[in-house]
Amino acid sequence: MLVTCWSTKGGSGTTVIAALVSLHAAQDRNRPVLLVDLDGDLPAVFGCADSPSGLGEWLRSDLAPCSLERVLEELTPNLSLLPRGRGQLSARRADDLVEWLASDAVVVVDAGVLRSMDEPSDRGPDDELRWRLAAEADRSVLVTRACYLALRRTVSLPVRPTGVVLVSEAGRALTRSDCERAIGAPVLATVAVDPDIARAVDAGMLRTRVPKGAIKVLGRLTEEL
Repeated sequence: MLVTCWSTKGGSGTTVIAALVSLHAAQDRNRPVLLVDLDGDLPAVFGCADSPSGLGEWLRSDLAPCSLERVLEELTPNLSLLPRGRGQLSARRADDLVEWLASDAVVVVDAGVLRSMDEPSDRGPDDELRWRLAAEADRSVLVTRACYLALRRTVSLPVRPTGVVLVSEAGRALTRSDCERAIGAPVLATVAVDPDIARAVDAGMLRTRVPKGAIKVLGRLTEEL
């Protein structure tokens, strides 16, 4: 199963949600879980050193897909991280990557921010790969706050997610129902902004200070379709 988490606006919490989803899957399943980092922040979240090589280097090489296994970092006994590496991400070998990810494992991708592909001036070198993994996912999950600007960007995109994780915070005028109507997809989980999660992330200790309440509500994202 491939679950790709993405947002339309920075600061939505995509990296933390992807990390929590993978931690939940690793605890509740007998099969392995792979967390794929397209944004580069996951090592810091888990208290790991930045890897000098990873997905970016492989995408620019002609190495066999199985060579990706050499750069995986074990986070827990059942959870591995495929680090982003350094430099730009190329979509040249996107087909090979998608095929390699199509295994018996649960694969969770932190795709970061998806930007419009309509205007060439808006595109970055990583955007094509992010869009591809969002499109190929069994669950393409938008992570968003109940923010008018974020919803406005989502509505302008040519695709819709299959589900939404709503990061809730006090003082927002928009409701869960408002978000579902605007986006055109169901809210699969609502996660409140939590200082305990923020402290664990800031300390790089998310895997040892697992917020049980948050990962419990995210379990639906890796349920069988």
